[in-house]
Amino acid sequence: MRIDLHTHSRVSDGTDTPSELFEAARLAGVDVVGLTDHDTTDGWDEAYQAAETLGLGLVPGMELSTQHQGHSVHLLAYLHDPTYQPLCEEIDRILEGRDGRVERMVSVLSGLGLPITVEDVLAESADAVSTGRPHVADALVRRGLVLDRDEAFSRFLAWGRPAYVERYAPDLVSTIAMVSAAGGVTVIAHPWGRSGVSRRLDESAFAYLKAQGLSGIEVDHQDHDPAMRVQLEAIAHNLDLVVTGSSDYHGRGKKDHELGVNLTAPEQFEALLERAKAVAAASGRVTPTVVMPR
Repeated sequence: MRIDLHTHSRVSDGTDTPSELFEAARLAGVDVVGLTDHDTTDGWDEAYQAAETLGLGLVPGMELSTQHQGHSVHLLAYLHDPTYQPLCEEIDRILEGRDGRVERMVSVLSGLGLPITVEDVLAESADAVSTGRPHVADALVRRGLVLDRDEAFSRFLAWGRPAYVERYAPDLVSTIAMVSAAGGVTVIAHPWGRSGVSRRLDESAFAYLKAQGLSGIEVDHQDHDPAMRVQLEAIAHNLDLVVTGSSDYHGRGKKDHELGVNLTAPEQFEALLERAKAVAAASGRVTPTVVMPR
């Protein structure tokens, strides 16, 4: 069974609808897909329909933008109750921060002589609930100001570049606790990627996060070189954390992240589901179901 637990649709910053994403997964030979759009669960209903139609597996999830000790950390949440009010309120605050950030980035870019508008960005995000830097990048591409998203990020939008703008992000530890209270499990996404910004997450940090409710580490990811993967897998083994692997697929929006390029081992997937059952039972919440492939 081929399991890819980190993908994005057009509901956030991917380029495929959830249905198109699942069709692409079928063509790529992926059996189970984790749909983890940024800061939203709005793609779940369509993903359930697509998974059932195509006979594929689905793990509904979300990628949350958090901060830990002054650094950005992305947290994958799986199988939580999407109606849990404290988490819904936190997501609303995150999305408000995204909207304000777009306005500030457009202002900075205009000051740099790159003539795009907020309306240009919204035209690119279309039906996305979660608007962000990739949509700003797409607006720059559409205007012919950069070649592709990669150039937009490397020149202007990535951390440390001239149009990078901070935005609201909740505390990592409190977010782990909030997802647990909603009956879900959490995995740190690409912890040593993103130019090493989050490399401060060493074994002692992961041990602390596990004590707060963390279930796993995304080890096999394109942002991790082979040496990083060996080290992270050893940390996960030492701490009894689940090891996941995934593509971080964004459709045409992200190069070298094709569906199935990294996979989660079936035994690790089973371990994650077992932890999800235990957390859901402890929370008392009504949590979503996993669709298994036919």
